[in-house]
Amino acid sequence: MHIHILGICGTFMGSLALLARALGHTVTGSDANVYPPMSTQLENAGVTIESGYLIEHLQPAPDLVVVGNAMKRGMDVIEYMLDTGLRYTSGPQFLSEQVLQSRHVIAVAGTHGKTTTTTMLAWILHYAGIDTGFLIGGVPLVDTPDVHLQQIFAHSSYLGAEKDSNGTSQTGYFVIEADEYDSAFFDKRSKFVHYRPRTAILNNLEFDHADIFADLNAIQTQFHHMVRMIPSTGKIIMPAATISLEDTLTKGVWTPIWRTSVLNTTDEQAKDTDLKNSSDWQAELISTDGGQFKVIFTDNDEAAIVDWSMSGIHNVNNALVAVAAAYNVGVSVDTACAALSAFAGIKRRMELIGDAHDILVFDDFAHHPTAIATTLDGAKKKLAGRRIWAIIEPRSNTMKMGIHQDSLAESAALADHTLWYEPIGLEWGLKEVIEKANAAHNNIGDQQVLASIDAIIEHIVVHAQAGDAIVIMSNGGFEGIHQRLLTSLRQR
Repeated sequence: MHIHILGICGTFMGSLALLARALGHTVTGSDANVYPPMSTQLENAGVTIESGYLIEHLQPAPDLVVVGNAMKRGMDVIEYMLDTGLRYTSGPQFLSEQVLQSRHVIAVAGTHGKTTTTTMLAWILHYAGIDTGFLIGGVPLVDTPDVHLQQIFAHSSYLGAEKDSNGTSQTGYFVIEADEYDSAFFDKRSKFVHYRPRTAILNNLEFDHADIFADLNAIQTQFHHMVRMIPSTGKIIMPAATISLEDTLTKGVWTPIWRTSVLNTTDEQAKDTDLKNSSDWQAELISTDGGQFKVIFTDNDEAAIVDWSMSGIHNVNNALVAVAAAYNVGVSVDTACAALSAFAGIKRRMELIGDAHDILVFDDFAHHPTAIATTLDGAKKKLAGRRIWAIIEPRSNTMKMGIHQDSLAESAALADHTLWYEPIGLEWGLKEVIEKANAAHNNIGDQQVLASIDAIIEHIVVHAQAGDAIVIMSNGGFEGIHQRLLTSLRQR
């Protein structure tokens, strides 16, 4: 079957394209924004990508058009598709019908950490020898001598086995990043409603995606739609004392729950007896940056230590729910922790992309105040002794709408220096946000607003020093600032 994907370079749709290829379909696609790493892995997989959304891309007619959620009524290609009666579906629906129906689905949902947690879980299961399918909204980093694992994790999705290793009727596993964003212009349900998981990680829940959700309650309703589908023989895994998630479950829950907590044994305030007593799974920090911690399953006191290259309490949280989910499908705590100790991370999550005369440059996907703050907290602890520069692009729809503007300046307070990129057309002023925070006597550090990539690069080249670390934060290509900055720093 010939499948054409509209919006193929999105992290979800690109991963879906690779699965469709693995199923034996001919896959083409088009997108208005074509940039690495997704465009690179698609081209390497032999998927033909066309630029823009042109009617000609649907001539001759494909057997099926898979419509990305960026497509809207009024676009020429959409009107042509509808007028000519082409067969079409959404990405989540295609995935549900073509891949997930025969699998034990393990879904990873939450406002933050979905991509990282999904990757950790898929890595653990493969490390344990389970041929698990997966779809991740990002590209894993591969740092292993195991050629088989190198091949599997070279891409953001993998079909995996439909049955277990014994070939019995037991279904195989599929780990999926369960996004709450809507499915398509004709299906406004969250993507994850299509997945029908047996095991679900609910990692956290905050207000986001203000372009499609009116408030937090609207997102909680979608989360509960998914909860209603989880069987009573399944499992829900979530952090303890997360009010927004607990409120969601008051709408009804029919599935056993494991709750998790991270206990900082160096911090008296974190030794919360109630939190500890309410947790089935615990992580005890051994190092304050989260580089080493102990995982404990309280049901049987099974425990093991993770000693890895990652940092930040948020990543310890991600790791803990991943270990619990892996245990739920038969992987021991020992094996799961050994797997995480060999885990290299994923692209665009505090990924070191270069070193210019002892100035380290990192790329990170953070685009929500909570994600910015937790990323910088991890960076400060891991890179102790280095000055931290944060370069931030407010690119997401929620950011552009100014929904989180009151907490933006504070979210970057841990950086020694912050440069905000204010693109043309932003309907609210970043400078005013920073001035307001300063007027309130909030300790936000040195924060400046610049209106061009060239101005940002010039400022860094003039002021950055050997021993500094630069963290570039955006959920897009950021006009190629990463390599442009590295080149300029190396040439200065």
